Amino acid sequence: MLAGATEDKVRAVEAYATSPLYSPAERVALEYAEAMTITGRRVDDALFKRLREHFSEPEIVELTAAIALENFRSKFNVALGVEAQGFCSIR
Repeated sequence: MLAGATEDKVRAVEAYATSPLYSPAERVALEYAEAMTITGRRVDDALFKRLREHFSEPEIVELTAAIALENFRSKFNVALGVEAQGFCSIR
């Protein structure tokens, strides 16, 4: 949250698709993250086209790497039983 996201915005992430707190670029980035993360979903041509409306090719590559890294971490931590360290607790 130090990077600029408000607590309200973080709490509204589940409703990003309809929340006025998220910009169109943030919405498509989160949709992309879901498509990359949720088993059975795909990044189709229409989603990639919408990404290109908001992000350059290098930005898409960076976004993809960040999402992939977080997916890696979540699988790695669960497998080894790594618990949250309390760095980002939202009450």
